[in-house]
Amino acid sequence: MTVIVGVTRPFVTATVALLAAIAALLLVACAQSGPNPTQRDATGTATPAHPVRIGLVAKSLGNGFFTAVEKGGTEAAAALGGVDVIFTGPATPTAEGQLEVLNSLIAQHVDAIAVSANDPDALVPTLKRATQRGIKVISYDSAVNGDGRIVHLEPSSDPLIGETCVQLAADALPGKKGKFAIVSATPTSTNQNAWIAAMKATLPRYAGLELVAVVYGDDVADKSYRETVALLRRYPDLGVIVSPSSVGIVAAAKAVEDEKLTGKVYVTGLGLPSELEGHVQNGTVKSFAIWNPVDLGYAAVQIATRISRGEQAGPKRTISIGRLGEVTFDANGIGPMGKPYVYDKSNVAQFAHVF
Repeated sequence: MTVIVGVTRPFVTATVALLAAIAALLLVACAQSGPNPTQRDATGTATPAHPVRIGLVAKSLGNGFFTAVEKGGTEAAAALGGVDVIFTGPATPTAEGQLEVLNSLIAQHVDAIAVSANDPDALVPTLKRATQRGIKVISYDSAVNGDGRIVHLEPSSDPLIGETCVQLAADALPGKKGKFAIVSATPTSTNQNAWIAAMKATLPRYAGLELVAVVYGDDVADKSYRETVALLRRYPDLGVIVSPSSVGIVAAAKAVEDEKLTGKVYVTGLGLPSELEGHVQNGTVKSFAIWNPVDLGYAAVQIATRISRGEQAGPKRTISIGRLGEVTFDANGIGPMGKPYVYDKSNVAQFAHVF
């Protein structure tokens, strides 16, 4: 015997409603299962439900350049919205110190890491581990080798920086002729070595300049000072000291002043207006150059955040850096912000209030 049971309309309606509710819940769950779920603010605009956390890693803490980088990173976070910047770094500019910092960030499950590397190779295994855990990795300022990051943000291009430093050295010398020496950071510093190589490549265009020595102050003020004093005593006819390190250039200027050689030996290179204003005003430094580290931090956080949110970046791609425009990366995933800006008595005081 077959029994046909009648189904009332209210029961059907309730069942359909229940199924619709379950489907809606499943859709929400799926939407929130990704790495960065979104919600709507009061205006109906989609925003991340959870902040993107960016580990912004300096070469070392207590360095004025990276203090300015932090300021720019914080500005980018505010402009993007839904971003937390964790600014950190080792006490001294070593690869070992950065490895401890990176391991801490990995343990915190940050969304992205932007690092200025103290060594191009030593950080790679740890950064690969970060990538395996879903963390987006970029480098800025001082590069990590390509297999340890997605892209690298250069403050400028190596040829432009090298050419600028040599031009500044020539401009400091009467007739653009004389001897100069370089006070660098660490022997393994990626960007320092690239800039020095570019300086050497530029030298044939400056027949009057002679490079007599390259020494290393390890981005430490005391050592940079001692290395400069040794240069001044070893080469009594030295005309210019070039330091492509924001720590080294200040230490070199102080050494020249302490040795009573202001007006005879000039210092130039890359540095911060706030730290060099006094040395410019007293004539130890005629001019120097630097990109804006605030902009560098801003651009690094912009890129790291946008990659974390799903935008594509890599070799031969272009990505927005907010108010600064765009960065286009070459075949090696390296993209420059622009060329260095020159500071002298005409403008150093204005910028000294900024960074």
